[in-house]
Amino acid sequence: MLGIIEVIGLAILGILVLLFFYYVPFLLWISAKVSDVNISLIQLFLMRIRKVPPHTIVACMIEAHKADIRDVQRDGLEAHYLAGGHIERVVHSLVSASKANIDLSFKMATAIDLAGRDVFQAVQMSVNPKVIDTPPVAAVAKDGIQLIAKARVTVRANIKQLVGGAGEETILARVGEGIVSSIGSSESHKSVLENPDSISKLVLKKGLDAGTAFEILSIDIADIDIGKNIGAQLQMDQAEADKNIAQAKAEERRAMAVATEQEMKAKSQEMRAKVIEAEAQVPQAMAEAFRSGNLGIMDYYKMKNIEADTSMRDSIAKPSSSKDK
Repeated sequence: MLGIIEVIGLAILGILVLLFFYYVPFLLWISAKVSDVNISLIQLFLMRIRKVPPHTIVACMIEAHKADIRDVQRDGLEAHYLAGGHIERVVHSLVSASKANIDLSFKMATAIDLAGRDVFQAVQMSVNPKVIDTPPVAAVAKDGIQLIAKARVTVRANIKQLVGGAGEETILARVGEGIVSSIGSSESHKSVLENPDSISKLVLKKGLDAGTAFEILSIDIADIDIGKNIGAQLQMDQAEADKNIAQAKAEERRAMAVATEQEMKAKSQEMRAKVIEAEAQVPQAMAEAFRSGNLGIMDYYKMKNIEADTSMRDSIAKPSSSKDK
């Protein structure tokens, strides 16, 4: 019975010892003291209560102390960790910046980290510039020939502009716009092919890195090809459009002529109908004239003789007119 009690006691004692060394990292405190990092054992215990990993905090403080970075303090590291930041990445970037003689404070590094940028990579890019390849950019010179250019942009991170500065997409868009403007202002595509560096010189003068997180060091034209003859294509399209407009106008005039002809025919038929109607009323008028005494028999015969004479003259005149033709 005593053996079981002793085992239980030893187990409880072991658990208490483990809990003690978990919440009071004595060995970690000794490691900090050996590294000449001033931190109390109570603070290490309170870090456990605040759910802050003391091992990470102490490791960062030791690294900053060995690199002689004085503005890295425990409170700042804890606050940045609780805010969701990457304290190890921040300390690495501070050490790298210090070795490269780059002015980077702890406050600026934490702000860059919380902004969602990799501050350590930014410091590395400040030391080793990055080359960005632009996608093919198509532009048309004044002579109507299309040119397709590819450029390589060498950039260096601008530490002071990392917070709120535009990214690589803005750089690529601005460089593409500058290439289009440069080619478009050229009188001939041949001059661009002969001096492709004129594009990079003109683009660099525009200050495309303003308001971005980078500093453009150089813009080099990696490749330039000849595309389509846009000017000739536009002229062909314009000629086709002019032809379609002319055909439409001709069709409109033809339709108007046909409508006018139909209208004239309708008027002619209307007049012919009126004439036939009038001729139909002549016999009635003559009969009425006979009855009223306004027309005599001799007058009627004279009128018939005149009609016969007119008909004879017409028949004689027709053959002569055909012979003349």
